[in-house]
Amino acid sequence: MSAEKAKAQLEKYGLGDRIKTFSQSSATVELAAKALGCEPARIAKSITFLVNDKAVMVVAAGDVKIDNAKFKAKFGVKAKMLTAEQAVDMVGHAVGGVCPFGVNEGVEVYLDESLKRFEIIYPACGTANTAVELSVPELEKCSEYREWVDVCKPSGG
Repeated sequence: MSAEKAKAQLEKYGLGDRIKTFSQSSATVELAAKALGCEPARIAKSITFLVNDKAVMVVAAGDVKIDNAKFKAKFGVKAKMLTAEQAVDMVGHAVGGVCPFGVNEGVEVYLDESLKRFEIIYPACGTANTAVELSVPELEKCSEYREWVDVCKPSGG
């Protein structure tokens, strides 16, 4: 169901034909980069948090991590990632396939500034073996995001 919802949202914007399905897992940044043959930074990872009993998703470049101080300054609470069970229940996608497409009602999607340095990025598409090739403007459109945020820092390794 998760993959179908993600695909339906992408098709609404004429981007459904961009979905790539792999025979191997693309559940982590490293695995997705290997499956796609690209640098890990171009993998647009969707990180989900619990903010005032709501699911908040930050889509960020694969080579960054959440900066706790920036996150708290933006959202008013400490960054607390959803558990795997909460991700399925609240977002509608299982960990490894979490993406900003076809999410449950009420999920707030934010795009991190770390993505802006790329022309093409690859978010997951609802399963642990899919991705979709998008430009940043295409991601803006089909993710139905709320706003751009600056809540990440380099991973440092």
